[in-house]
Amino acid sequence: MYFADWLNGVTPAAAIIISIATMLLAGFLMTRITKLLRLPNVTAYILAGILIGPFCLNAIPTHVVKGMDFLQDIALAFIAFSTGEFFKISELKKSGLKVIAITLFEAVLASFLIFLLTFYVLHLNFQFSIVLSALAAATAPASTMMTIRQTGAKGDFVNTLLQVVALDNIVALVAYSIAISLAVASTTGRAFEASSIVKPILENLGVFALGALLGFFMKLMIQEKRSNDNRLIIAIAIIFVFCGICALLDISPLLGCMSIGTVYINATGDDKLFKQLNYFSPPILLLFFVRSGISFNLKALVSTSGTVGTVPLMVVGVSYFVVRILGKYGGAFFGCLITGKDKLVRNYLGLALIPQAGVAIGLAALGARTLGGDMGSSLETIILASSVLYELIGPACAKLSLYLSHSYSDKLEDIVDVPETDNTGQKKSEVELLIERISKIQEEIPNHEESDEEAAFTTAAEEQERLDALSQFRGGVYRRRGGRL
Repeated sequence: MYFADWLNGVTPAAAIIISIATMLLAGFLMTRITKLLRLPNVTAYILAGILIGPFCLNAIPTHVVKGMDFLQDIALAFIAFSTGEFFKISELKKSGLKVIAITLFEAVLASFLIFLLTFYVLHLNFQFSIVLSALAAATAPASTMMTIRQTGAKGDFVNTLLQVVALDNIVALVAYSIAISLAVASTTGRAFEASSIVKPILENLGVFALGALLGFFMKLMIQEKRSNDNRLIIAIAIIFVFCGICALLDISPLLGCMSIGTVYINATGDDKLFKQLNYFSPPILLLFFVRSGISFNLKALVSTSGTVGTVPLMVVGVSYFVVRILGKYGGAFFGCLITGKDKLVRNYLGLALIPQAGVAIGLAALGARTLGGDMGSSLETIILASSVLYELIGPACAKLSLYLSHSYSDKLEDIVDVPETDNTGQKKSEVELLIERISKIQEEIPNHEESDEEAAFTTAAEEQERLDALSQFRGGVYRRRGGRL
């Protein structure tokens, strides 16, 4: 008897709560293993989902998994809002046109090569090929940003990378909107009409404009006098309201949430809110990726779907994995070459664009829901399987690109500079240099080692304690004065 069978026999509330707890614990415990292998948390979450899914331990009931469809919208919203932080006008003015050109080159080339592979080489059907090629444009901002934070990398390479990754997902969203419209039109047998492309573009432009308005509304609501608790509550409420509106219209919240974050950071310059949300969102992202792993169809990888083509999905997945990497690297290289970017950026930017998880998985889930049947299942299976592979090598390649581009270094001699000779001019030994460098690093380390995100919540807690104490004091004075202040 599987654990899921037992959960089916308990009350719905108990089944949902226990399932969520199981997913959280499974994701956390898997990170303990992947941490030893220096793999990112996203990989751990997907693998944990596969482990507790129907093809292994079968620990989560099917009705609970289906009932968590909303997670993909919420997770995409948090990811998109956080990427908006990197679209500061001051930064875009410096290299905006160059970044746009580089993004178009690498995203379009990756999608174009995937379409050639699937439709003309593997002879898969048009609907599947066009949607899969559109998803190839997406890059995982979560993995990239996590790697940058871990290394502390900075400089032109990092700024270019962050802007390209964020723009990547805008291109992917627009490409997906066009592709899914073409796929639906061809599936229903209707003649192709220009409105099938224009309509989704106009819808997403409307979503972008609505997001911009909500960004200004967020600025008005979140003022300096607000407590940190209330700032966080207001931000989450606005994001959730926007997600609800998009769900009613059956439109992805990605572009609009990115617009909210972009408008807010440019209107206020307040990055503290982003740090608070980044500290709040990990459990939501964990549940999203674990659920994606649970939905992963292992049997589909070794089978042939007649609605897609005659090629096993395993072959499609491996081919997609390789060709997308070639497209990303080649497009980034030529984009940087044409725009005159520095040699280090040109040679290594493509390596950092390999990860593909959050946005692609979310859009694949939306595509699977729209296409339905075996075609939708096959689309989600390919993206999930390739995402696991990309997350196995992607962060490592991103870290390598940061190192090769001199954006960071793990060598002590690069981190701190100490004189190699003493006062008498005699050269110091390696041991003496090592001791001096370690001592200098220790001097530069702040006394408080709390992260920025943790500091944001600590400040909020301390401020709330002060407000509570002040409220109690005022209440005592009020009572002592017989109800008079």
